[in-house]
Amino acid sequence: MLFDDSYKTIESTSEGIFRDKGSKFMAYAYPIRSEDEVKPLIANLRAEHTKARHFCYAYRLTPDRSVFRANDDGEPSGTAGRPILNCLLSEDLTNILIVVVRYFGGTLLGVPGLINAYKSASIASIKMSTIISKTVNDVYEVHFEYLQMNEVMKLSKEENLQILGQQFDTDCILKFEVRKAQLNQVLSKFDKIEGVKLKYLQTV
Repeated sequence: MLFDDSYKTIESTSEGIFRDKGSKFMAYAYPIRSEDEVKPLIANLRAEHTKARHFCYAYRLTPDRSVFRANDDGEPSGTAGRPILNCLLSEDLTNILIVVVRYFGGTLLGVPGLINAYKSASIASIKMSTIISKTVNDVYEVHFEYLQMNEVMKLSKEENLQILGQQFDTDCILKFEVRKAQLNQVLSKFDKIEGVKLKYLQTV
């Protein structure tokens, strides 16, 4: 197989904490599917922790792990976002956001101290989470006529397709999700049913 069709992420939100010289670093790990989720999650934390000094974060997205970003939120460059991101890289996690909320304790930690604190808090939040493996799936719509219904439904059952939506009228539409590794096999079977049109929607 040319591509890796599974990836690791976390099952649900988790928290970790690290303290150093009076400063408190609270890490929140979130499973996310898109960049649109990042801002609202950080805004919620800002509303919850009004006295905190910094909200540093990093995230990685997409099954091929190609989208990532780190943000130091006012900490010295490279001391916060990058260490958080490095934890995601070393654990090989994607579709995940970690935000570390810092309460300043009055004593400066210096660059090595900050790097260690952000890294330790992030590791703590990952340790508290359940890591799960997910497959890379493609979402398709199959358009067919009512007469083809039996054949289409039989095929989707045989191939164990995950049905996301269906509408049965004169023209029928079935929306399904299929594991990438299985895709070619499924498409070639649909091709054998006359009058069926397939439409690719997205990869999840």
